[in-house]
Amino acid sequence: MKTRKIVLYPLACAAAVAASSLVAVSPAGAHGYVSSPPSRQAQCAQGAVACGDVTYEPQSVEAAKGSTECNGGAERFAELNDDGKGWPRTSVGTSTEFSWTLTARHSTATWEYFVGDDLVASFDGGGAQPGATVTHTVDLSGYTGDQTVLARWNVADTAMAFYACVDLRVG
Repeated sequence: MKTRKIVLYPLACAAAVAASSLVAVSPAGAHGYVSSPPSRQAQCAQGAVACGDVTYEPQSVEAAKGSTECNGGAERFAELNDDGKGWPRTSVGTSTEFSWTLTARHSTATWEYFVGDDLVASFDGGGAQPGATVTHTVDLSGYTGDQTVLARWNVADTAMAFYACVDLRVG
């Protein structure tokens, strides 16, 4: 009986260490995306547009801060930059509410909204951890017709941001 304990204890310890190291190196599986009006990745997840991996992970479009690409520069989600995919547009007025669905709530530096190269709105997150949903009202009165808004959520305590493009018909 004593021999069995001597063998089982080291095996159990080794298994625990192996399991904990797997957890430590696994990437987080969830973060956030614009769900309303539906972003490109939300449309992929809903099956409105045929897409790759983003269909199953709309919340995972994460890349280094500073990009103005729909995929943030993350090659894994390159299809989000393809304007030829026929992204459905949502008709909105000149003031629009953007709602983020957050599945992992990171402390926030800023939320930014761009039309082309123009920063049209910025909201200070103050380093706080947001709730499960965040909504911002963005004034788009300087724009009309078909526009693509890039929404960027800048995380406060890392060099990363989350990206979402929303195709709109303004006015």
